[in-house]
Amino acid sequence: MQRRKFLQNLSASMLLLMANGSIRSVQASPLDATGYNGHPAQDNRFRFAITSDGHYGQPNTPFAENFNLITASINSFHTASPLQFCIVNGDIIHDNPAFLEPAAAALKAIKPPFYVTKGNHDMVSEARWKEVWNMPVNHTVEMGDNVLLLGTTADEKGKYLAPDTDWFRQQLKQYKSAKNIFIFIHITPVKWTKHAVDGKDFQQLLRDSSNVRAVFNGHDHDQDGVKMMGNIPFLFDGHFGGNWGTAYKGFRVVELLEDNSLLTYIMNPLEKMSELNIYNSL
Repeated sequence: MQRRKFLQNLSASMLLLMANGSIRSVQASPLDATGYNGHPAQDNRFRFAITSDGHYGQPNTPFAENFNLITASINSFHTASPLQFCIVNGDIIHDNPAFLEPAAAALKAIKPPFYVTKGNHDMVSEARWKEVWNMPVNHTVEMGDNVLLLGTTADEKGKYLAPDTDWFRQQLKQYKSAKNIFIFIHITPVKWTKHAVDGKDFQQLLRDSSNVRAVFNGHDHDQDGVKMMGNIPFLFDGHFGGNWGTAYKGFRVVELLEDNSLLTYIMNPLEKMSELNIYNSL
């Protein structure tokens, strides 16, 4: 019980979870052109990045500077260790719909393909969202044996919502033979944090699914660790904008290894920290 509680509350503390369940410290290492720890980057690895909560337009914040920093940092990482894609996981703007187009223009500087989810501060209609991003608020991306499911967790007025269970159920049924499913939603659907929602139907849907590999959340700017629901890790990435949260503004990287385990770590934004290996239990 104590170990389970520890895993559910694991935060950014530079820890590595070993195959035998033991935990050891790892040292942070800077980004350079040769990869990490002096070893060449494995360019053929299925690798992606997640960042969230830019809050473009929030008063009294350097939002334009924050967007420039995150795009430059992701692009620098991509040069050293190529990314298959990047996810911007909600709260791209701060309330005012007029900010959507300039925020989208700023993010177009990201070099790898990127996808977006809609957060509670992205207060635009579904039609407007699709017009600007050319993708609906709930959408699927197929990448070989891997499937990305991206869903909204808020309405146009910013009301918190649990993920659309009917839509996710349909997708999980359609892709039940996929090797790995990665889910990206802005608001945490388990009441672990102050700003989460308690999506019990969605939680049960995930428990009944055999190939959901990980769920990624934004929204909680002060969360940059992992919480476990059974065998499914829910991973947070802090924030890259806004006026509260972790002391740094960065992004999370995930690498799918040959044994189907996940290597994940935070970039803050140019130094690697909080490395964790989550072994395949599917």
